Amino acid sequence: ASAKMDGDYGYLRVSAFNEKTTDEAQAALADLRAKNPKMKGLVLDLRNNPGGLLDQAVGISDMFLEGGEIVSQRGRDPRDIERYNAKPGDDAGGLPMVVLVNSGSASAAEIVAGALQDRKRAEVVGLTTFGKGSVQTVIPLRGGMDGALKLTTARYYTPSGRSIQKTGIEPDLEVAETGEQAQRIANKAFQFSEASFRNALNAEEGKARRGAHVPAEAPPEGFDAKKDFQLSRAKDVLRYGSVAATPKLPKPAPKMAAIVAPKGAAAAAAVSAGEEAGEKK
Repeated sequence: ASAKMDGDYGYLRVSAFNEKTTDEAQAALADLRAKNPKMKGLVLDLRNNPGGLLDQAVGISDMFLEGGEIVSQRGRDPRDIERYNAKPGDDAGGLPMVVLVNSGSASAAEIVAGALQDRKRAEVVGLTTFGKGSVQTVIPLRGGMDGALKLTTARYYTPSGRSIQKTGIEPDLEVAETGEQAQRIANKAFQFSEASFRNALNAEEGKARRGAHVPAEAPPEGFDAKKDFQLSRAKDVLRYGSVAATPKLPKPAPKMAAIVAPKGAAAAAAVSAGEEAGEKK
């Protein structure tokens, strides 16, 4: 974990969840706040974070929550529920927060984004996360002499009861890194995620991952390609106070629509022509 200032805002990057992640993040944030008492908000960057240890996901979430549920782990038996709760104390002192995610944010990263989004502690900017919300248990065989069996035993649920598995965490403001990426999302050609695996475990409540849709916000003409567009939009959300209050950029038109519409129109015309021919007989 590393922290720095970006203008008026703190920036905390967590790239994975290992044994030291929470300790490192707490130290980095405390140092940043001590040196910058006028900090106006915080961006927590979880992009391309593949996940890691559950207790560290709970620890990072707990840094910003004063109490209440962070995540629950539910097995096949409805009574088999483990809940993880936050302890009092907010390391960011209640500063406004945005969490940055993308399709490379998985597992423990999704637990953090989902907890902070559900508990209204942060708004989420970027792209829908990977959707790895299943729990594996390693069962030693003959005391480990015959190796071990890795079994999927439970799913992770956010505080509001959403399963992360397959569907992922959807951002409050969808922002692509580039115009090309926005078009790929619109056309669903690029969505590599947990849902891409043919036999992936479903989200229990039967929700499907969002399919092709209107393109995400993309860098406007003249935006410096060397700059981080997703981060710049995260700072806009902090500046305006919420995603709702942030002026939206005009959405680029989906390029596929231009190709699909005429085909659809031609097919419809052919059908109606066929019907007319049938009527004339």
